[in-house]
This record gives sequence, C-alpha cells and structure tokens, in this order.
Amino acid sequence: MTHIRNVPHILKHGITHVASTNANPQYVPIGDDSLIATRKDFILDNGTLLGSYIPFYFGARMPMLYVIQRGFNMVTATLPADIVYCITSVYEIEQLGIDYVFTDGHSVNSFSLQYDRGNVDRILDLVDWDAVSSKYWNREDDLDLKRRKEAEFLVRQDIPVSAILGYIVYNEAAKARLTALGIEGAKIVIKPDAYF
Repeated sequence: MTHIRNVPHILKHGITHVASTNANPQYVPIGDDSLIATRKDFILDNGTLLGSYIPFYFGARMPMLYVIQRGFNMVTATLPADIVYCITSVYEIEQLGIDYVFTDGHSVNSFSLQYDRGNVDRILDLVDWDAVSSKYWNREDDLDLKRRKEAEFLVRQDIPVSAILGYIVYNEAAKARLTALGIEGAKIVIKPDAYF
C-alpha cells in the first residue's frame, strides 16, 4: 500500500527501499511512525534489519490500513481514494532472483516465524490463508488471528516496474488518476471492499 502521490516515482524507478539510490526524495508516508521506527531497527533471524526490506501483506483490509484510513495512533488519516495497492507475486520476485523473507504473522511479533526462499515451496502450508483473507480480526475465540492476518512478504531489493502486476484502487476517480499517469486501465482494479 502506498499513497497515490508516490505512484509517479514508482512508475519511473519501481518500488524502492529506504536506502536505495533511487529512493523517492518526496515520498509521501501513510504509516504509523512509531511502528516504522521499531521496524527500522528490528533484527530478523537472518541478521538483517527489517527496515531494509520492502514489506508486502498477502491480503487486503489489514489492521494497518484501518489505522491509516481512520487516523488512529497519531497517524494522519488518509482517504481511501488516495491509497493504492501495488500488486506483485512471490513468483515474480522468485523469477527476478531478488532475496526475500516471509513470515507467518506480523514481523515484529515474537510469536511470528520467519522463512527464507528455501521454504517457498511450503508457503501454502506455512501462512494461514484463512486468517490473511479474514474480513475481521478481533475474535474472542482466536486472540492470535490479528497477528496471523498480518503475515508479510519482505523483499530485500528494489522491485522493478515490470514486476508490478497491477494496482487496486478505491474508486473510478482513483483509477482515472492512475490512467492519467499512463497505467493501462486493464492493470487497475477498482475494489472498494479492499478498503474500510
């Protein structure tokens, strides 16, 4: 997920990580600054810093999106029409030979397990896909649902534009903004139910 104002830079340089030589100097953040700071210094099992990876969720309507749209935790509220999902796939990243890690829950949660590319053939069993696709995450009979819903795919290097398979937007106006940037309409899906 990113702010729609970051898309022109993405179309030119791909999705870049924070330390990239191609990092966006006018990047418009939408996340929780305190969580971003925690992630920056969090050491993964492989000894690398979580903050040096580009994070992806496996699904939509994540708890962080709720915070971003509603403006909780001192996060400035962002309209859903200003939030764009950039879609790639594990297969695309594999084909490019880019290093990655994936988790079975929120990356900074001590209960979450981390896996390298050597485990990708087991990803369908290691990630709880029912949790990832669940519409809600606050259930008294499953207090771990929120953590599992936030399973992550963490990409180590910049992701070229060619690996972005499509975009999800909230409405026609957001789609029009992306097509005005030169993105073909067939690559843009309007999906309001991917938002709150």
